[in-house]
Amino acid sequence: MLQLHPSEAEQLVKQGGVIAYPTEAVYGLGCDPDNDEAIGKLLAIKQRPWEKGLILVAADLEQLRPYVDFSQLTAEQLQQAEAKWPGPFTFVMPTFTSTSTMLRGRFDSIAVRVSAHPVVRELCQTLGKPLVSTSANLAGEEPALDGDTILADFSGQVDGLILGELGEQRQPSTIIDAISGQVLRQG
Repeated sequence: MLQLHPSEAEQLVKQGGVIAYPTEAVYGLGCDPDNDEAIGKLLAIKQRPWEKGLILVAADLEQLRPYVDFSQLTAEQLQQAEAKWPGPFTFVMPTFTSTSTMLRGRFDSIAVRVSAHPVVRELCQTLGKPLVSTSANLAGEEPALDGDTILADFSGQVDGLILGELGEQRQPSTIIDAISGQVLRQG
C-alpha cells in the first residue's frame, strides 16, 4: 500500500485505485465516482452490498452538479444544505436516472457532503470532482481511526493511504433528507 500526499493520489484514483484517507471523524475509503469497476472494488473490500448506495464528498457544491438533480429541490431546501456546508452533514438529494446504480444503490437519490476536512478538500480539488466516501471498515465493524489500523486491516486491498489528522467529530456525519428535512442518522 502506497503512502501518499493528497496531491499524489489523483493518478491512482483516476486509474481505478481505492484509497484510504482521514475525514472529519474516521478514516474513509474512496474512489472515482465515475468508475464502476473501482466502486465495485471498494464495495468488495468493505463487504458492503451495492443496494445500500454510497456517499460522495466534494470540495464545493459545484462538484456535485453532475450527480445531483438540483432542479428537484426548492431554493429553501438547497439553502438548508448550503447553510451546513462545508461541514459534517450529509444530505440525501435527488439524482439523475443516468447516475450509476453502483453509486445510488436501489435509490433515486444520492448522499452528498461538502467536506470541511482539509485533506478531503485537497483531494477533491486535485481530482476536480467528488470522491466516493465510506468509512474504512468491514460492514458492521468499527471504523478505522488511524493509519496503523488501515495498514493492518486493508493491506493488499487498498491501493494507497493518505496519513493525516482526523477532524474533531467523534461520530459519522449526520444524514438529512434534503426534501423532507428528516434526520436519517444523527452524527
